[in-house]
Amino acid sequence: MILYAKYGHHQPLNRQSESFAREGIDLDVSTMADWVGACTANLAPLVTLIRLHVLGAARLHGDDTTVPVLAKGKTVTGRVWTYVRDDRPFAGPAPPAAMFFYSRNRDGEHPRKHLAGYTGILQADAYGGFSGLYDPKRSPGPITEAACWSHGRRKFFVLADIAKSAPGREQRAPLALAAVRRIDAIFAIEGEINQLPADQRLAVRTTHIAPLVAELESWMRRERARLSRHADVAKAMDYMLKRWAAFTRFLSDGRICLTNNAAERALRGIAIGRKNWLFAGSDRGGERAASMYTLIASAKLNNVDPQAWLADVLRRIADHPARRLNELLPWNWHAPAIEHTLAA
Repeated sequence: MILYAKYGHHQPLNRQSESFAREGIDLDVSTMADWVGACTANLAPLVTLIRLHVLGAARLHGDDTTVPVLAKGKTVTGRVWTYVRDDRPFAGPAPPAAMFFYSRNRDGEHPRKHLAGYTGILQADAYGGFSGLYDPKRSPGPITEAACWSHGRRKFFVLADIAKSAPGREQRAPLALAAVRRIDAIFAIEGEINQLPADQRLAVRTTHIAPLVAELESWMRRERARLSRHADVAKAMDYMLKRWAAFTRFLSDGRICLTNNAAERALRGIAIGRKNWLFAGSDRGGERAASMYTLIASAKLNNVDPQAWLADVLRRIADHPARRLNELLPWNWHAPAIEHTLAA
């Protein structure tokens, strides 16, 4: 309960200690911190198995978010990275899962380390630190880049929204709104083919979406030629046009999604949690958090109650045969184990 409250419900240990004290239970923060450390260490083999499963995907979603970290009396900006395997949009049989990592900064060396042996498809934003992953000379081979249409659309949507209420900016609205409407037409068709097999998705894209994408490109290039390079709408167009190969890669591969929303959803809990716990106490605390987020997010992706699963796994893992650890993974956790946990 303490473990899930900290990482699943974003309740810092000091607040949990105060809550227990109101119930007449004396639980010191240092005691609970020791328990959290011991539990994280015991669960480490499952974290490793989940990461191996995620890296076995043909396509990954990747993203990162900030996390304040206490360092010598002040806070520095660390990062939490996530890579999500979710084959459900193209009816893939593999269970979904997410892996998380912590780092003190946002240097490109971190994703290179996280994905050192990976050579599949990475759906991500235009973060420059990912660039080395797409290098044709990369060993063991280049990762294939797939851009996120939500990021591209968002830039136009913001401009259109600002133009509605900002005097003197009305001239920006028509182009931004036109871009949003054209992109929304693509999203509408994509919504109809979600969870269809990759070959069926590709057939629909070839017939119905590819012409819309070609029209969007022609329209943007035509309008872009008339704009100053300093115009905000021009910058939004450049964001897509300069990465057009990555943006259109979904037209040749039914496994690729239109957006990177899976990774953004995985990070949403951390963004919410920052308002409660304010900062990570140390680099080790950040690493522990990444491990627990890996476990909790993967359980949720498989519609498993994280608290019940963690309680049952912690009860069993010490005596469970190492060669059968995969039985304890969220997607292999069966109802009898849940019933036993609840009965206990």
